[in-house]
Amino acid sequence: MELGQLLRHLEKGLPVEAGTDAHACMVTYSNEAMRITAELNGSYHTPEEIRRFVSTLTGKQVDASLTVFPPLYSDFGKNLTIGKNVFINSGCRFQDQGGITIGDGAFIGHLVVFATINHGFLPEERGHIHPAPIVIGRNVWIGAHATILPGVTIGDNAIVAAGAVVSRSVAPNTVVGGVPARFIRLIRLIKAIPGTTPPEQGAPSCNDSRLSPS
Repeated sequence: MELGQLLRHLEKGLPVEAGTDAHACMVTYSNEAMRITAELNGSYHTPEEIRRFVSTLTGKQVDASLTVFPPLYSDFGKNLTIGKNVFINSGCRFQDQGGITIGDGAFIGHLVVFATINHGFLPEERGHIHPAPIVIGRNVWIGAHATILPGVTIGDNAIVAAGAVVSRSVAPNTVVGGVPARFIRLIRLIKAIPGTTPPEQGAPSCNDSRLSPS
């Protein structure tokens, strides 16, 4: 299986079973990601060199405004998309087989984990991989040691508190925290930020079911 075919398979949310062509292709690119990140993390590199490593890892040219403090880890690399003016602090882990999209202006704290795959619940299906994408909106701030689970979308301008485990999608312009993450407060913008969702458009109340974790 070619990379493009695998990415289309993953985009549809189809499972990847151990021993299949899809799984073999995934393992090939996982090994490539380990090689690239080992080189990136093994010694000092200039910001320009770091961006070249990330471009090679993702297979996409990253913007010159990207800032990354290594080490950075990725299970796959080729399903990771990073916007402009993004800051990624040290020790973050991107399990991106299911797809991770990071919007412009996002701040990612130390040791944040992005997990986009689950395994089968039944013991005989435990080797099956079930992908689901993570989408991080514009100007999102994710605090240190947070974990973002498969299928989660974090809306524009939202803040995820340090140590949170986010299992449900987060509305724009809100602060969430805890294990599992729950709504804490709204963010009242002084003025609208171009290209993002203002608070008056669907801003949730404290009891909004969209913010209640399963």
